[in-house]
Amino acid sequence: MNETFWLDTLRVIVRISTILPLLLVVTLYMGKRAIGQLPLFDFLVIVTLASVTGADIADPNIQHFHTVIAILFIALLQKIVSYLLINKKWLGQKMTFKPTVVIEHGVLLIKNIESIRYSIDNVLQMLREKDVFDLSIVKLAIVEANGKLTIFREYKNNPVTIEDLNINKKSSNLAYPVIIEGQVYVNMLKYLNLSLSWLHTELQKKGINHMEHVLFASVSEEGYLHISLKNQTNKGMPFHH
Repeated sequence: MNETFWLDTLRVIVRISTILPLLLVVTLYMGKRAIGQLPLFDFLVIVTLASVTGADIADPNIQHFHTVIAILFIALLQKIVSYLLINKKWLGQKMTFKPTVVIEHGVLLIKNIESIRYSIDNVLQMLREKDVFDLSIVKLAIVEANGKLTIFREYKNNPVTIEDLNINKKSSNLAYPVIIEGQVYVNMLKYLNLSLSWLHTELQKKGINHMEHVLFASVSEEGYLHISLKNQTNKGMPFHH
């Protein structure tokens, strides 16, 4: 083995020793979105980071400084795009998948399933992974933006809760979003047989006169309106670090 071999080996060791701490710092900087449910753009960021890092480690001829610059720029770009996705709703809708209802009251919605290029077998498998083997017990099933299935069972098939051990029972804990970031979901109100005037009245009862102040609002099946305001802050619950 010649001197070049040992020099290349040393370069690889040095690169690994510097790249991994850098990736740790960069990932912490990008935040939980980058390592949690992997939205579409974040998935592309992770794939790109892996490619850049792998090429840098495997090929000693690649300029290590250029790799460092590339990683830092990718992290900055991800941060900028994340900010735009949060603050520009129209852009977020273009660059992310939307949740899709695939089962409603035990009935498979084949057009919705085909629109996301899933098969019935895919949906049935995801149901089995949730320990659901009977469609009739599913009130609502949604394929989320990250590809995972969320289900809400018919009330009679829900697991036993504390309320079920008492005389007074909750009828449901399903709620429907009617306002997101100040935007009213009129179609959802129509689905619930509610009107805009009803929504305005309920908001005014809570001292809210402007829709744009509402970050999120949902209506339960009992007609209860739950809201979160944009300027709302928590009470400083302590967390252990």
